[in-house]
Amino acid sequence: MGMVRVGADAQQMADTLMPVDIKGRHHASADDRVNEFIPGQKVTELDSQLLRQYNMRSMAGLLDQQTATFVKSYGFNSLATLGFRGASAAQSAVYWNGVPLAQASMGIADISTIPVFFMHNASLVMGSNSALWGSGNVGGALLLESGQPRFDSAGHELNIAAGAGSFGQRMAGVTASVWGKKWYFSADFFTQHADNDFNYTGLSGAQTRMTHSSLGSNALQMHLARKLGQRQHVGLHAWMQRYDRDIPPAMFESASAKTQRDDALHLLADWRLHIRNGKIYARASFSNDRLDYKDDIAGIAEKPVSQQYYAEVGWERTFGTTSRLLVFAPVQSQLMWQTNVAAMHSQNRVALAVAYKQELFGRRLQLALNAREEFYMSTQVFCPGADAGFKLADWIVLRGNVQRTYRIPSLNELYYWPGGNIMLKPEQGWNENLGYHMSHTFGPIVLSHDLDWFNRNIRDWIIWLGGAVWTPYNIASVHSRGIETDNKAELRIRSWNFQLGVNTSYVLATTETSYIPNDGSLGQQLPYTPRYNYRFSFTVSHMKTEVGYNHAYTGYRFITTDGSEYLSPYQTGNLRVSWKSTFLSRPLQVYFQYNNIWNASYQVVAFRPMPDANWLAGLSLRAL
Repeated sequence: MGMVRVGADAQQMADTLMPVDIKGRHHASADDRVNEFIPGQKVTELDSQLLRQYNMRSMAGLLDQQTATFVKSYGFNSLATLGFRGASAAQSAVYWNGVPLAQASMGIADISTIPVFFMHNASLVMGSNSALWGSGNVGGALLLESGQPRFDSAGHELNIAAGAGSFGQRMAGVTASVWGKKWYFSADFFTQHADNDFNYTGLSGAQTRMTHSSLGSNALQMHLARKLGQRQHVGLHAWMQRYDRDIPPAMFESASAKTQRDDALHLLADWRLHIRNGKIYARASFSNDRLDYKDDIAGIAEKPVSQQYYAEVGWERTFGTTSRLLVFAPVQSQLMWQTNVAAMHSQNRVALAVAYKQELFGRRLQLALNAREEFYMSTQVFCPGADAGFKLADWIVLRGNVQRTYRIPSLNELYYWPGGNIMLKPEQGWNENLGYHMSHTFGPIVLSHDLDWFNRNIRDWIIWLGGAVWTPYNIASVHSRGIETDNKAELRIRSWNFQLGVNTSYVLATTETSYIPNDGSLGQQLPYTPRYNYRFSFTVSHMKTEVGYNHAYTGYRFITTDGSEYLSPYQTGNLRVSWKSTFLSRPLQVYFQYNNIWNASYQVVAFRPMPDANWLAGLSLRAL
């Protein structure tokens, strides 16, 4: 597996590439599917230091600044979704402690509502692996983990954090934990408010102030664990959140009276037993999502409710020192209630998955085979895949994978009213990836370079089209391909550290064939899929102080299927300064971030302006 680690002790705004050692990788994730069974896929790890630096932001803000993944944001306090390598939001999976987070009613996960404050580990798996993560994992996956319990001599810890910034931003968080040899309990609370009354350039060219754009949220996460003997433990997780936001007017609207409240509850129970040469595990979860949307001007009031039940049992076994086998069976049930039309719809999926890894030639070569048999209503789908990673020399690692991918239409795509399409076909096709990672040390200088070529062919790609009423349709076939590079140079001179990073992405995602005669989208780039992206970053650190600058370029995004209309490219620069010290003998970190310092006027989504230059300052303190 090629691993790219974002963040480190001497890095804040740079995308850091660390050397890859196939024989002994750093395992930040608790998920062995990432650690052991995808040696041919690129994994970008967001380390704990970086998560702490962004603990007052959402996952959307972190990923937008620190990774090459395209974050499709509808505004400063609006929906934000992921797009891996030209994939749609519905094709980009998000998991929390191994449980899918996508709302059953929407089929997507809104990463603008996920507080970084709650997450202890986060990884991006680039490319498809439907065998290991199931239907919907077409472009890639964001894996989030809220931490593992600790069992040792009795102790406790209390951390507090607070921040404030432009446009009335205020946020605060508290983390408390207590543990002993057999018990562990932790609780995290996060609250935020923002007016979001920034200035932007309107369609007439005049400066306009954003109105009806405030947001407020409160979230609570708890984790209780009990150790049962030396080899097993059980855990209970709860995540409750309310997210209120006013939806501001689009640039062509004179006013807005739209509001939206998202209430989410996620409950998870897990059990793990370590046995000789392996382990057995089980997890079960329940998610309830309630959305309350109102538009007093249009007279619209919608209150869809969705629930998701997910369970998984698995067995993992090592054979000697070079072979490993994983067998697991996931079950997923989704339900959606549409109160405006008094209807209830559901989806049920059952699967059996197997993954096997073999190490050869002194563990320099890793081969992995995986397969999933998934049953959906009367449909049976087989998704095989294969991975390989080869340490050609101490300074270069090769990797590659091929995977059949499959995604069934979401409840939202099938039954949304008005506009759902019950005639939609599932998306299916193949994903291939080849890449390498190079790193070498020349005295005090460390150079690293990572390159990935990817190719994906999908039949019956689902896209939403329309005007007053939007409806999803199948495109006969879409071809996505491209190249990603991550490059870094690091120089250490005594207590000084200098880092330079350049990341590039080139993505072609075009309609190849269509069910519509004389379709103007043939050969055209898919809407909202930037062809070019690049990032430049420079960081200097000395002792306890760090200064970092990040510059990002996002290319043209077509907003029509025939390529006749588009959004211009935009560039943003972000500056960050942080300082570590102590307060009453307790660790203290203070930071200041100045975003969009060149005051760029831009839109990620048409007619949804993004804020001008803004700042955010904060601190975190370990109180106990």
